[in-house]
Amino acid sequence: MAFWDLSEGGSATDDGSKEFDGGGGNFDPIPDGSNVLAIADAAAWANTQQDGSGAEFAKITWSIVSPDEYKNRKIFHKVWVTDLDPSVADEEKAIKKRDKARKMLAAIDANAGGKLGQKTGKPSDDELALHLCNKPMIITARVWEVEDRQTGGLISGNWVSAVAPKSKGIDVKTAATKP
Repeated sequence: MAFWDLSEGGSATDDGSKEFDGGGGNFDPIPDGSNVLAIADAAAWANTQQDGSGAEFAKITWSIVSPDEYKNRKIFHKVWVTDLDPSVADEEKAIKKRDKARKMLAAIDANAGGKLGQKTGKPSDDELALHLCNKPMIITARVWEVEDRQTGGLISGNWVSAVAPKSKGIDVKTAATKP
């Protein structure tokens, strides 16, 4: 079988099309306030500018383990533990947000075994990944909504508001009905 051959015969390049839609699309977020079992797939330092000149934060990618209806969903978590979040205009509020983020990272670390908290300095990318990834814990998923600039409709997704030991248990809330 050649690289471009399809399982049902033919080739992916046969029609010469320059467009493809793989389907999927938007799906409803996990209901607001739900506690789900998750693991961090990735944890590393990220930056608001691709060239590295912007504000730095820890980026954690959570993968839902349970319940099955949300299994393998991803939630992307920005944890503003180093620099102040540039989207927060009030410096005092930004400082409080950074303090909360440090408590969040400390709780994630504690649920993952507490290795990062034993260091006094900033952990490296490798240390974040080694000590935070693949450690199951409960995360509380909240819902965000913003207006879609193209359609004017609402788009939504999840963010992580809390973490807890996996012994806390899963608690999926009933999804709110849209008006």
